[in-house]
Amino acid sequence: MKPRLFSRTLGLCSLATAAAMAGPGPAPVMEPATANIYQAFESARRPITNPTLFDLAVPKTNVHAIAMFHSLPDQVAIVGGGTLPMGGDVEVYALQFEIALNERLSIVATKDGYVRFDPDATPPWQKQSGFANLAAGLKYAFILDPDAGRAVSGTVTFELPTGNRDVFQGEGDGMVNLIVSGLQMMGPWQFAGGAGLHLPFSSQQSTKSWLSMHASYEVTPWFIPLVELSWFHVLDPGDGTPAFFSQAGGAVPGAAAVEGGDLLNFGALNSRDNRDFVSAAVGFRSRITPSVDLGVAYEVPLTSERKGIMEDRLTLDVVWRF
Repeated sequence: MKPRLFSRTLGLCSLATAAAMAGPGPAPVMEPATANIYQAFESARRPITNPTLFDLAVPKTNVHAIAMFHSLPDQVAIVGGGTLPMGGDVEVYALQFEIALNERLSIVATKDGYVRFDPDATPPWQKQSGFANLAAGLKYAFILDPDAGRAVSGTVTFELPTGNRDVFQGEGDGMVNLIVSGLQMMGPWQFAGGAGLHLPFSSQQSTKSWLSMHASYEVTPWFIPLVELSWFHVLDPGDGTPAFFSQAGGAVPGAAAVEGGDLLNFGALNSRDNRDFVSAAVGFRSRITPSVDLGVAYEVPLTSERKGIMEDRLTLDVVWRF
């Protein structure tokens, strides 16, 4: 923030000097200061859950580090109404980036990282580690009203199948995410929402929609409790083409009757049997410096555990704005 403030002050001094040298005349017309936009949304906090899709509507340059500890259900639904044992957990470590080109437009890198899959039931599952797919794109704020504390943005990201198939990544021809995000600041209150479409470029993977909501209240900068809710819906199941061959012999897309929520896309042909997955989270943010936030959220499914791949999830993050 200091470099921007210094640049702005220097600019004002230059204008004043030029006006004095020019003598009397009409006052120069100045555009709204970018610094004022950032200052108005300085206390805006990023949501924690659904981190690859649910983002803050205000473009800001930042680095976002994530550690996720995801417990898997003991049983998962398969075709014919049966279940398959699983259990265990998944760990995800990722680093997201956003570069604000101006007050309305930014470049976002939303998905990357390292995944550790550690199931209890081996076989049919295998303990594996590998990299997630890469996704990046652009975010643009269509509405940016600092006086009303309101922002609405649209984001387009492209996900490339660069990840490791052993951890349910790297299949298909990639996909595009179309996202709309909103923010409303009301004193110490913050309300945010996001919705989007997850559109694959091939029938191998499932087409999904999602909706996420966030509400938080700043008790103090060090304690900002929050609640979040997410809903994922399968619009068009994948074609069930065998994939991820180190896991259940490649049978996951054909046998699974669930989809992967926010992080995974199995291309499950039978996910039409369980199209909806809903989760809720509670947590808090802590602003340890004006530019650094810490966050923690504990998330549980509201739909049946067997109709998804989550028993519970703990997400920790750090947001550094500059």
